[in-house]
Amino acid sequence: MTAPQYVLLGRSGLRVSQLCLGTMTFGTEWGYGSPEETARTVLDRYLDAGGNFLDTADLYTNGTSETMLGKFLAEGHRRERVVLATKYTFNARAGDPNAGGNGRKNMTRAVEGSLRRLRTDYIDLYWMHCWDRLTPIEEVMSSLDALVRSGKVRYVGFSNVPAWYLGRAQTLAELRGWEKLCALQLEYSLVERTIEREYVPAALELGMGICSWSPLGGGLLSGKYKGRQGAVQGEGRLKTHEGSDHPAFNKFSERNFTIADAVVGVAKELGRSPAQVALNWIARRPGIASTIIGASKLEQLDDNLAALSFEIPPVLAAHLEKASAPPPVYPYYYFDESAQRAVTGGVQVKA
Repeated sequence: MTAPQYVLLGRSGLRVSQLCLGTMTFGTEWGYGSPEETARTVLDRYLDAGGNFLDTADLYTNGTSETMLGKFLAEGHRRERVVLATKYTFNARAGDPNAGGNGRKNMTRAVEGSLRRLRTDYIDLYWMHCWDRLTPIEEVMSSLDALVRSGKVRYVGFSNVPAWYLGRAQTLAELRGWEKLCALQLEYSLVERTIEREYVPAALELGMGICSWSPLGGGLLSGKYKGRQGAVQGEGRLKTHEGSDHPAFNKFSERNFTIADAVVGVAKELGRSPAQVALNWIARRPGIASTIIGASKLEQLDDNLAALSFEIPPVLAAHLEKASAPPPVYPYYYFDESAQRAVTGGVQVKA
């Protein structure tokens, strides 16, 4: 970040960097990622560049990510200068149904474990990692509110939930005086733009800042992969998980490679890296407060940190838009400008 840029996170007073350092790569337990010394160097470089927003989760690299972060922040007495975010939901003990999910019992277990590993007595932003389809929403929101009132958590947010669910959660919080959600963490990239249909308008209306994860499409938009589906060359997470049934890792498709080619073309026009172009495009989209970057090597981080130091000219931005535009689906094509003219009688009406 040539000049640190900060924004308010949703309708809160929390100031965060427009580029957030994701630390899922802190630790090598998952078959990829960074050993301790590399992770420490990456964190130091990010903080020295003016970044202040760190994102992790209780089970990233089996807890090593939180443990490393806690150690690194304690070493330099840097805890107070960062916005520290972590998540809970996923099960910590196989066979124990109450060691996972979003209920009060697991939430309490998870937050205590995170506080211990992170060597802190509070978490700045606590994310619900994923909708569990089971826990009553009233229990989730009242429990998160209790954590804020206890001082163990400052702000709360959701990740990976249905749009109707977050709308109901925020409405209940407003009605009952509970702590409101200030942020959403959602997958968003040039190869995954689904959130534009429902989540971006909801976030803007309900006062939540969006933190986009996987803005490089799992690495596909960095230009590291060559070829086409069935004959892909390159090393990284997508290649490691090729053939996975998890959509987040299943990105090798003809459509996505076409988008990646467009990114590479724009990058050549601008004299920038493909990763910088992809990050720049996402970071400046409506509703996006912060974009989560991850790096297992220092050179990757340095490249990412320069992603906001330029503007994509409108003609090139339009090229990216056209290459990656989601197909129209019901009922959203009823809400475009041509359909709305039938509502207004052809008269332009401004909100």
